[in-house]
Formats: sequence, C-alpha cells, structure tokens
Amino acid sequence: MSQVDAGVGESTAAVPTAGPGAGRAPNPLWTFGFLRSELLTTFRRWRTLALLGVLAAVPILVGIAVKIETRGGSSVGGGGGEGPAFITQITNNGLFLVFTALAATLPFFLPMAIGVVAGDAVAGEANAGTLRYLLVAPAGRTRLLLTKYATTMAFCLVATLVVALSALAVGALLFPLGDLTTISGTRIGFADGLARALLIALVVAASLIGLAALGLFVSTLTNSGIAAMATTVGLLITVQILDQIPQLHAIQPYFFSHYWLSFADLMRDPVYWDDLVRNLGLQALYAVVFGSAAWARFTTKDITA
Repeated sequence: MSQVDAGVGESTAAVPTAGPGAGRAPNPLWTFGFLRSELLTTFRRWRTLALLGVLAAVPILVGIAVKIETRGGSSVGGGGGEGPAFITQITNNGLFLVFTALAATLPFFLPMAIGVVAGDAVAGEANAGTLRYLLVAPAGRTRLLLTKYATTMAFCLVATLVVALSALAVGALLFPLGDLTTISGTRIGFADGLARALLIALVVAASLIGLAALGLFVSTLTNSGIAAMATTVGLLITVQILDQIPQLHAIQPYFFSHYWLSFADLMRDPVYWDDLVRNLGLQALYAVVFGSAAWARFTTKDITA
C-alpha cells in the first residue's frame, strides 16, 4: 500500500459518523460526566432559574397573604382538611405552609415548569442544531434519551424542594412552629411533622415523573422546542379540565393528575396508603409507556439538526 493510500485510509477512519450506534461505547465514568454536564447546562439556563424563582415566590405570597388576613385575629377560609384547606392551620403552625404551598403549586405551576423542561429536552437541542453533535459524541441515542429523562426527573425533585424549603423558611419567619394536628385530629411532634413534610415533597416529585415522560415523548416528535413545550403544557391543561367533568368519572382514574393531591393522606394518622399507591403506580405506568414511545421514536428518527 502506498503512503497516499495509507493517508487516505487514516483520514477516513478518523471521521466520526452520527447514528444510533456510532462511536465507541462510553464507559460509566464518561456517562456520569455526560449526566453531570447535562445537569449543569439545565440548571444554569436563565429560563430554569426563572422557573425556580417563580416557584419559590408562591409560598412567600401565600404566607404574606395569610399573615395580612389574620393580622386582626380573623381566620382564613377553608375546610375539609385536604389540599388548599391546609391554609386554615398556617396561623397555628408555620409548617402547614409547606403543605399548602405544595397543594397550591401542584395543579399548575409545578407541572408547567416540568412540561417546559421536558418538552425542550430533545426538541430544544434539535432547534439549536446541537442534537447531531451530541450523537456524534460516544453517547448513543438510548443513553442520550436516558440522560435527558434523568435530568428532567432531577428538575422535578429540585423544583419540589424549592417550593417546600421556601415555604418552610417563610412559615418559620411569619408563624409559630411546634407540634401539629393531623387531619385525623391526633397530635404529632414537630420532628415527625418535618419528616412527613419531607416525605410529602418526595411524593409530589414522584407524582410528576409521568408528565416528565409524556413531555419527553412530545419532545421527540418535533424539532421546535417552543412547539414541544406548548404541546406538553396544553396537554396538561386539557387533562386537568377533563378531570373536573363528572361525566368522565369512569376514565378519570387513568389521568396522570387524578391522584396528585393524595399526598394529603400522609397527614392522616394512620396514613391512608390506597390512593398514594395508586398514584405512584399510575406514574410508573405513564413513565414506562411514554418512555418506551419516546425511545421507539428517537432511535428511529432521522436526525438532520
């Protein structure tokens, strides 16, 4: 073989090609670095910081509103002991602001933020022209999709904790802390209440993994990040509306948002686990179905950007 032929062969071998199986298989350390890079990129975006800022502001506004309304000794409205009705207990114990803030943000603010991040996960890369570059690197489509989903789930947890921690700080600043009364009427210590607040935050974060998988699937269907985000948020609003129509009661238990407020059962003594288990099982089902659909779509998609 001539030197010219050898040079051509080396040059050709050095050119990376994009595709599902292109490049060498990445080792675990490379995968961890890729996930770390994706997390840093996501949480450094101004859009992400703005979403977290809005979520942190909700407990502040609720706490200030309750403080102003009860300044003269009057009580806030509510009843029934679940969801936003936790607001009736805030003046007695600031820890209830955590439960109230999570109940107030879960129907729309938290899932909207998740929908924005999940919808932009793949479509945003395609729109920016960086998706093909990521696939040239030794990532592989499956590994890239799993990394995007893991990043979205990390955002679910961080967003929920931001709401809970902001509410805890505001509740401690504006209202007394101490033993609290459960929905069942029993008294539990502050440490037990704090542990339940953390568990509730984790359950709320887990309640969003089905929506995250749905948003990721939508993100694989288009090259427009804005279109994917708008579609995911639109689906969220549509499902929320359908879940309020009595005539659809037969199919409502299959909506991903149907059992979201079941976290209130963690404030019962003893805890009611039925709806909590149904909620987590439903989220796992959505994650499997739409995660598989996202994988099937993304691994066969013609990447042009």
